[in-house]
Amino acid sequence: MIRCGILGMGKIGKLRAREIQANSKTELIAVYDVEPTVLGEYEKLSVSSVEELLSKEIDAVFICTFNNVNAPYSIQALNAGMHVFCEKPPARTSAEVEEVIQAEEKSGKILKYGFNHRYHYSVMEAKKMVDNGLFGRLLWLRGVYGKAGGNLFAQNWRNRKAYSGGGILIDQGIHMLDLMMHFAGEFHDVRSLVQSSFWDVEVEDNVFAIMSTPDGVSGTIHSSATQWRHKFSLEMCFEGGYINLDGILSSTRSYGDETLVLARRQFEDSTFAFGKPREERIFFDTDDSWNLELKEFVEAIEGNKQIEFGQSVDALRVMRLIEKIYEQSGFYA
Repeated sequence: MIRCGILGMGKIGKLRAREIQANSKTELIAVYDVEPTVLGEYEKLSVSSVEELLSKEIDAVFICTFNNVNAPYSIQALNAGMHVFCEKPPARTSAEVEEVIQAEEKSGKILKYGFNHRYHYSVMEAKKMVDNGLFGRLLWLRGVYGKAGGNLFAQNWRNRKAYSGGGILIDQGIHMLDLMMHFAGEFHDVRSLVQSSFWDVEVEDNVFAIMSTPDGVSGTIHSSATQWRHKFSLEMCFEGGYINLDGILSSTRSYGDETLVLARRQFEDSTFAFGKPREERIFFDTDDSWNLELKEFVEAIEGNKQIEFGQSVDALRVMRLIEKIYEQSGFYA
């Protein structure tokens, strides 16, 4: 039995708690949050400090806290001889991630980051198709990830740079960037526009970026807090067709139906309705991503497999890309 503790008992901390309690190989021992009123049913497991939690006989720590303490808490837990599962973003900067990696290497413990979107069934199915060369070489990707905002958006801690490290890109767009590199590899050449166009906050509410990989795959991303609706879309065009991921399942279903759309390229000599190829649509109505993440983490701790998604190298490369986007725009100069 893997004995677990959780730092941070907000929405995601509670979600992780439920998964830990539902897994036959994990046991929730202790939780901590700076605001005790959020603990709810988990109050009976609460401790009074991070240090108290890390002093307990715990095998693994789940870090579900503000971005500014993700890296320090990860280092503390690794140094204490515990395995670590940390939510995204891994830190506020790539330099902070590098410090965590040093602790990871010294500890010999498992470190995994919560890049949850890779475990959605639509993403996994699309990755199989890409890896099997269904439509040949990838030419370009176009990603859009948008939030509705909301009345209390400007008051959220994520819009305070000292806590978050950035705005909508590091908060939500990081998932899209991770997926784009999952399919295309690393982006090196970057052009970007980062702006605060509506919200009265000290971080960005919109990011537009154009990127390319060394082998010529182009990508664009729009990460927005002024979409006025929840939106997820990743389009990929190949030599022989296209694959679109439209919508992604969430607890509220506010990002729409999780749909994989694919079609083969057609020219005038192969079809009457040129420009409107026959599409196949596959709908996914189950989200096991949280369970699958935990399963991989547990199996890695048991020594039965390597961490495939959410390795520290994934965390470092996406943070370096975010920094390139910020730096190229000059928004935070």
